[in-house]
Amino acid sequence: MNLNVLFLGTSAFAIPSLRILAESGLRSLTVVTRPDRPAGRGKKSSMTPVKAEALKYNISLFQPEGRTGLLDVLEKKNPDLLINVAFGMFLPPAVLDYPPLGCINLHPSLLPAYRGAAPIQRALMSGEEYTGVTVLYMSPELDAGDIILQEKTGIGFQENYGSLHDRLAELGAVKLLQALELLEKGVAPRIRQDEEKATYAPPLTRDDEKINWNNPAILIYNQVRSLDPAPGAYTLFRNKRLKIWNTAVDEGSTPGQKEDYAPLSPGTVSSVTKECFEVVAGRGFLRVLELQPEGKKRMSAGDFLKGYQLKVGDYFE
Repeated sequence: MNLNVLFLGTSAFAIPSLRILAESGLRSLTVVTRPDRPAGRGKKSSMTPVKAEALKYNISLFQPEGRTGLLDVLEKKNPDLLINVAFGMFLPPAVLDYPPLGCINLHPSLLPAYRGAAPIQRALMSGEEYTGVTVLYMSPELDAGDIILQEKTGIGFQENYGSLHDRLAELGAVKLLQALELLEKGVAPRIRQDEEKATYAPPLTRDDEKINWNNPAILIYNQVRSLDPAPGAYTLFRNKRLKIWNTAVDEGSTPGQKEDYAPLSPGTVSSVTKECFEVVAGRGFLRVLELQPEGKKRMSAGDFLKGYQLKVGDYFE
């Protein structure tokens, strides 16, 4: 493609898009990512996932500080088109108006649904049965620009944030390349979003991580998978955090020990086997299959039960 493209990306979600662009035969491709930052316990300088990928392809790379630095890169490279995939910075009008073909963005939802910072997690938390990706023109308003292309996909009932994130990243990369081909030909559509159907996906907060056992089991199940592999949903057990990573839902009572404990309040252990245990929820029971005690690694519920004397009637806060 005879295009000079400036690609803005930071997180791992952008890697499939960068890879497909790097291998597409663009006339010129330049990458802009966020500056290296201290990370980890040792606070060593850490590069972004996009920088690591760009170095593999020996792509021209810039890491400007702030919007002024970004404008300097635009003036130096003079791109035909700017592509934003999980860059993590609000772009001012001066940037949006610079490239002649405009600025486009890849967003992991079927806009106008789930505009904002956490569309994948919020879709899972809400128990959505499908989601998708959208390639759109960028506008000053959050994820509100005209749509170029969309692709819908189902959400598996056992799918978690990690698996859905990776699948949407790959799907989005394909749609992004298709959008570029349309833009180069001058036939890319502009489909206005229906503002009345707009919903929002605000950033995750600490409150999103804490399990409320008064909620129905299905709601907790969706919360757990929406936060796996990070940051994780947690409960308190014996005054320490216990992250819950993998669960199953039992909507009602079944024959066995837990029937005798039906009056127990939410958060109470109702059944214990060698492989797992169940906890009373506001409605139904949550079967815990994988978890992580504070200061330890992830483990199966069976291994947890070998080291902790968990019994029916124990309580999670």
